[in-house]
Amino acid sequence: MKNKIPRLTFWRAIAALILAAGFYSFIIRYVQGLGEATDLSDKFPWGLWIGFDVLVGVGLAAGGFTISAIVHVFNIEKYEPISRPSLLTAFFGYILVGAAIFLDIGQSHRIWHPMVHWNPHSVMFEVSWCVMLYNTVLALEFSPLIFEKLNLNVPLKLIRKIYLPLVIAGVLLSTLHQSSLGTVYVIVPEKLHPLWYTPMLPVFFFISAITTGLAMTIFESFLSYRAFGKRLELNILTGLGKLLVVILGIYFVLRFQNLILRDSLKYAFQFTRQSTLFWGEIGIGMVLPIILFSISKVRENRIGLFFSALLVIIGFILNRLNVSITGMIHSETYFPTWMELSITFSFIVVAFTLFSLAVRYLDVFPEEEMDDAKGGLETGISWKFMVPLWSLMLIGFVVYSFAGKHEAAHKPTGQVDIVRSVDPISDPEFKNLPGDIVFSESEDSPAPVTFSHENHIYMLDEPGCAPCHPDRYSYKLDPLRRVNIGGEAMHTKKSCGFCHDGEAAFDVEEDCELCHPE
Repeated sequence: MKNKIPRLTFWRAIAALILAAGFYSFIIRYVQGLGEATDLSDKFPWGLWIGFDVLVGVGLAAGGFTISAIVHVFNIEKYEPISRPSLLTAFFGYILVGAAIFLDIGQSHRIWHPMVHWNPHSVMFEVSWCVMLYNTVLALEFSPLIFEKLNLNVPLKLIRKIYLPLVIAGVLLSTLHQSSLGTVYVIVPEKLHPLWYTPMLPVFFFISAITTGLAMTIFESFLSYRAFGKRLELNILTGLGKLLVVILGIYFVLRFQNLILRDSLKYAFQFTRQSTLFWGEIGIGMVLPIILFSISKVRENRIGLFFSALLVIIGFILNRLNVSITGMIHSETYFPTWMELSITFSFIVVAFTLFSLAVRYLDVFPEEEMDDAKGGLETGISWKFMVPLWSLMLIGFVVYSFAGKHEAAHKPTGQVDIVRSVDPISDPEFKNLPGDIVFSESEDSPAPVTFSHENHIYMLDEPGCAPCHPDRYSYKLDPLRRVNIGGEAMHTKKSCGFCHDGEAAFDVEEDCELCHPE
């Protein structure tokens, strides 16, 4: 009995503390609401739970449909041994993605509504259905591992008969929603930074998911060997490394070609937090892995493979967080609370726990496919690989900090911190904007003031007329009649002063020359 009781280790103690903190945060979220547990707001409603738990989680689970397509659709039997580990990752990953969505939405008890209340014009409707159906398909694909363990031959034979149609359905469903997650951000061009906004986002999400799915297979193989002494043949993982060079190269070329065509590459050379994280994503997730996987000595070494795959995964995580958080932060600020972080880390702990239990008790790594030959470094992660990684992380953090200070120091007074990837004035709704209105000098005004509709449209988070009309001003305002415009209204936070309060826009008390240039 003593041997059956799990031994308390340092990492198990850390995991227990994370799970306890996550459970507490879970209770707070449902008892006191999202406002108490998160730093989310009406202007920034999606944070870490969507950016990491969903967007990253779905991508990291992409190995399931990628390897299944390679093995069962394209009939490349060489990669059969890695189909079960990748399927296992996908199944547990999607379970946790569903849990994250349930946690993030305001009214969780209505999560079933897309099944009944159909809205085929909504991207989220398509994503929700694909995730639900793909979870069902993954459960059926995973079931043979359970049936084999329990010696249930009848249902096992039935599943094997329909296995190929299941795989094809899974590939189609996963392809749809991997790309559709990118489509969600295509519909917010006025919010997403031009380094990441592009109509090609669905394609980029799909390609990056494939690269990460392959990298996760290498990553899992190394960790499984370290934990359980089970690993895949080195030549299989080397083949994945070669494939990653090709796909990462295509992804890299498409990304930069798109930036050049959209005249957005210039933003990468501005010293900002966005550009810093952009180059981190490109360097860590694309350039370095392409170089390392191209070197045969690295590609044929288990530690080299693991390190290169880890870089791909880190770059992928940076990309998804850049799209969902970095690229969406303009005038609003957001940083996850410790409760958000604790729940996210709890999901990671649960995922590792479930995977370890499955590997321990199910035939995830078939014994006949184990590679017992010693190849490369087997005892741990070599310092010659990890020191450069931590050095890059430290350099990136320092540059990011300086970029933030540089932005704050060089931001012109009154500038709204927003960069648009499209021109709102090109929208047909604004094609007949009134011309500039000039308010003449008066007792209340030290110099003439020119009001530009076009400039103010640019400054709004959501371009439109509603913020000022008709609640604050008549559509037929006579500039010669300074009704509700003059100094008294202005300096009592009414009229223009309602927005020019030093927060929404520059303060009328401190920056007079911006409106009265003479």
